[in-house]
Amino acid sequence: MKFLFVSDSFKGTITSEQSAQMLTKAANEIFGSVECKGIPVADGGEGTTDAVIKACGGTKVYAEVHDPLMNPIKAYYGKSGEKKAVMEMAVASGLPLVHAQLRNPLNTTTYGTGELIAAALKEGFTDISIAIGGSATNDGGMGCIRALGAKFLDKNGNELEGKGSDLEKVCSIDISGLNPAVKKASFTVMCDVTNPLCGKDGATFTFGRQKGGTPEILERLEKGMQNYRDVIIKTFGINPDEIAGSGAAGGLGAALLVFLNGKLKSGIETVLDLTEFDKQLEGVDLVVTGEGRTDWQSCFGKVVQGVGDRCKKHGIPAVALVGSMGEGAEKIFDHGIISMLTTVSDTIPLEQALANAESSYYDGAVRLFRFIKAGMQVAGK
Repeated sequence: MKFLFVSDSFKGTITSEQSAQMLTKAANEIFGSVECKGIPVADGGEGTTDAVIKACGGTKVYAEVHDPLMNPIKAYYGKSGEKKAVMEMAVASGLPLVHAQLRNPLNTTTYGTGELIAAALKEGFTDISIAIGGSATNDGGMGCIRALGAKFLDKNGNELEGKGSDLEKVCSIDISGLNPAVKKASFTVMCDVTNPLCGKDGATFTFGRQKGGTPEILERLEKGMQNYRDVIIKTFGINPDEIAGSGAAGGLGAALLVFLNGKLKSGIETVLDLTEFDKQLEGVDLVVTGEGRTDWQSCFGKVVQGVGDRCKKHGIPAVALVGSMGEGAEKIFDHGIISMLTTVSDTIPLEQALANAESSYYDGAVRLFRFIKAGMQVAGK
C-alpha cells in the first residue's frame, strides 16, 4: 500500500513537512510498514518558494535588493530546475518588511521585486514563477518594472521613483530600456484573486487599508491608479481593468501581465505543476491532504481543493485531516475529497488548540488511519 501526503501548513503551528512526518509515523503504527511519501506544498502565498525547493530538491539563490522603503536587504528565490525559478514578491516587497508605524502605501514600492526578477534573469532563468501575495505596496507595479529598465515619466519628462504617490504623476511610459532578457523568458503569476486594477473592487480599496492607507490616502491612490491605468491604455492599447487579477498586490499583477506578458495562474495549480504532482500520483492508493481550517473559502484556490481536484481527475481517493471545519466546509467534497476529520477531539479554547497542535494532529492522524483500516476490513467482507 502506498500513501502520499500533501498538506498545507497549519499557520503558526505545523509545517507542511511536519504534517507528512507525523502522518508517516501514524500510518506505520496502524498498518505496519507501508510506503509513505510527503510533498511540501503551499497555495502561492507565504512559504511557496520553500515548499517548491524542498519538493524539487532545488536550491536557494540570494540577491541584494531593496525593501518597500528602499532599504537594502538580502532576499532569495528558488532554483527549481535548470532554467526554472520560483519566487515570492513578499520577500522583497512584503508587508512584514515595513514597521507598523511606517506603513503608508504612498511611500512603498515594488522596486525590490523587480531587482529579484532581474537577478534571476541575469543567472539565465527563462521560466519564472512569481507568487504575489502579501504586498506592502500600491504602486501599480511601477517600481518593479522600473527596476527592469522601464521609465515612468512625469509631465516634465522627469523619471519617477515608482512608489504609490507617483501614480498621479505619470504622464508617459518609456520601455525602450526594458531588460532584453524579459522577451526571452516566460512568467507565471501565482495569484488567486481576480480584482481589477481600479474601482471599488480594485487594488486600492480592497487591499490598501491593510497596508496603512487612511480614507484620504486611499482616495488619492485610487485617483492616481486611474491615471496610471489611462496612461497604460493610451500607450499600449490594453485596459488593465479588463484583466482578471490586475489589482493583485497593489497593481503588481497589472504590471507583470502588461509589461512582462505574464500568465495568471492559481497558486496551488502552479505549485502542483512545479512539483510534478500528477507524476507523483503514479501507484498511489490514497492521498491525505489538509489545512488549518476548512470552510467555503477552501474551494477557491486553496491546497485541499487543488489536491482534491487532481486526485479526482486521476481516480485516486483523497481524504483531509484539518485543524477545524467552518461554514461551507462540506463543499470541499465536490472537489475530490471523500472524507474529512478534524485534529481536535473536544471543544477547547483556540489558545489551547494551538499550544497542543502537534499532539492533536498526531492523534487525529491515528484516528484517520484507524477509520481507513476499518473501511478496508468492511470492503474485504
